[in-house]
Amino acid sequence: MNNRHALLASALAAVCVAGIGTAQAADTGAEKEKCFGIAKAGQNDCASVMGTHSCAGHAKTDKSLTEWKYVPKGTCASAGGTTAMPKSAKQQ
Repeated sequence: MNNRHALLASALAAVCVAGIGTAQAADTGAEKEKCFGIAKAGQNDCASVMGTHSCAGHAKTDKSLTEWKYVPKGTCASAGGTTAMPKSAKQQ
């Protein structure tokens, strides 16, 4: 049963990383960008760039620089965030 859960978690993580962000941007018709440092705890859009978790809604703290949300392009700085990925982030 544990192998089954691990496989399911891996599949969900892959979907989150590969497709959800693109689908969200396409749904609204507006260009979006990742904005780091603005997500509240439990309200991030997808995986942590540090690899600490692999899904949306798992952020532990408010405004962590390793968590992100999609925002309309050009609005990240005014929201108090940055579009620059943290230097210590895992490369995928």
